[in-house]
Amino acid sequence: MAKSKTLYTCTECGGQSPKWQGQCPHCQVWNSLVETVIESSPSRFKPLNETQKPQRLSDVSQQSIERISSGMAELNRVLGGGFVRGGVILLGGDPGIGKSTLLLQTLTQVGLNGLQVLYVTGEESPEQVAGRAERLRLKTGEAEILSEIQLEKIIRVIEEGQPNLVVIDSIQTVYSEALNSAPGSVSQVRECAAQLTRVAKSLGVMMVMVGHVTKEGTIAGPRVLEHIVDTVLYFEGEGSSSFRLIRAIKNRFGAVNELGVFAMTETGLKEVTNPSALFLSHYDHPVPGSSITVTLEGTRPMAVEIQALVAESHQSVPRRLTVGLEQNRLAMLLAVLTRHAGIYCHNQDVFINAVAGVKITEPAADLAIVAAAVSSFRGVPLPPQWVIFGEIGLSGEIRPVQKGQERLKEAAKLGFTHALIPKANRAKQSIEGITLYTVDRVDEALTLLRDHAPSV
Repeated sequence: MAKSKTLYTCTECGGQSPKWQGQCPHCQVWNSLVETVIESSPSRFKPLNETQKPQRLSDVSQQSIERISSGMAELNRVLGGGFVRGGVILLGGDPGIGKSTLLLQTLTQVGLNGLQVLYVTGEESPEQVAGRAERLRLKTGEAEILSEIQLEKIIRVIEEGQPNLVVIDSIQTVYSEALNSAPGSVSQVRECAAQLTRVAKSLGVMMVMVGHVTKEGTIAGPRVLEHIVDTVLYFEGEGSSSFRLIRAIKNRFGAVNELGVFAMTETGLKEVTNPSALFLSHYDHPVPGSSITVTLEGTRPMAVEIQALVAESHQSVPRRLTVGLEQNRLAMLLAVLTRHAGIYCHNQDVFINAVAGVKITEPAADLAIVAAAVSSFRGVPLPPQWVIFGEIGLSGEIRPVQKGQERLKEAAKLGFTHALIPKANRAKQSIEGITLYTVDRVDEALTLLRDHAPSV
C-alpha cells in the first residue's frame, strides 16, 4: 500500500508548504502549519455550467438583485437589504453569544413567508432545537430540520428538496468522506465550505454557515474560508450585557461595517431600533471626563459616549489604555495636545473608554476624545447637551468628517442642543433645535468648551 503524501497547511492564510516550518512562508505567522493528507481521489467538483462560454461584459444583462427579507430589520440592514438567492453567508461569534438563536428565529420567519427552509444541525439533536423553538415561542410552521454531519448526505438532501434557505450549524462539524482528516481540520473545513458554496450557487439556494471562532476572536480555520463565501458577519457582545451587535466585515451584495443591534431576552433576540440610547449614560449632574460624539457605522450615525480618566502616574512610564478605540491614536492626540494646546500629560495615566463595548475605528471621534481627556485633566465638566466630532491633524487643525449633516440630524433627534464641529462641516441648511459652533484649531475648540463649561 502506497504511503499517503502529506502537506503542511497554514491555519491563518491557507498557504501550503511541503515540510513543516516554525513560520508560515506565505503570511509569516508563527506555529500555524498543520499536517494534512493529500488525497488522490478524482475531482470532486462539477462545473456550474457545462456549456458556459466567454461573452462580452457589455452584453451581460444587468438584473436587479432580488432581496428576501429575513424578518428582522436589523439583520436586513447588515445584509444590505436581505438575503440574496445563491448567496452564502458565514456567521461567526463566541460560544453562547446567540448565533443559533438568531438563525432559528430568522429561519422560522422566512418559513412563515411561504419559503421552504432547512436547518442542518451537527452540534445539537432535533429535540434540543425543537425545545429551543418552543422556549422562544416560535411558529415553526413547515420548517424542516436535519441532524447530519456527513457532507455528501447533506448535499443529497439539498439537491432533492431544493429548499430556499439552508442553515449549516456549524461548518466545523461537517466532514467529507473524500478526505481522511477529522471534522474541523483545515482541509475538511475548506473542502466542505467549497462544496456547499458550489451547491448554493448552482441551485440558487440561500445558505448561512455558522463558524467557530478562535481565542483571538477570528473565525477558526484558514482565512480562505472567508474568501469563499459572499458575506462574513460577526456576532459580538459582552457576557455581562444583554445587548448583541452584528456587523458585516465582507459583503458582496451590500455595504461593509454596517451594524445591527439586538437585545437578548427570555423570548430570544429583540431588535433595538434606537441604538444611540444604549451608548449614552445618564447623569444627575455634569461630570468631568465625559463627552458625546456621533460615529458612523456603515450608513448609520450613532451617538456614543466617550469617557476619559486622567490621573497622576506613579510609574516611570505613564499608562495609555483604550477600550473600543485605537491606542496608538491616543498617543498621537496627547502629543498634539502638548504641542499645540499647551496641555502636558507626560506624567499622567490616561484611560479612554467607549461606552457599552462599541468599537470606534474612524478618526471623527478625535475631538471628543481630546475634549473628554482635557475635561478629566482639569476636573471641569463639559457643557451639557453638547455633541462633539471632528478629526485632529498633527499640526493641530480640525479636519472635516464625512456625512456631517447626517450626524447633526441624529444629534438633534436625540435632544442635543449644541454641536462643536469642524468649520468645513458647517451645515448648508440650518437644523432645527441645534446650535452650531465651528472651529478649525484644537486650541480654539478647547477654549470654546472652557468658556461654556458649567459652574461646579
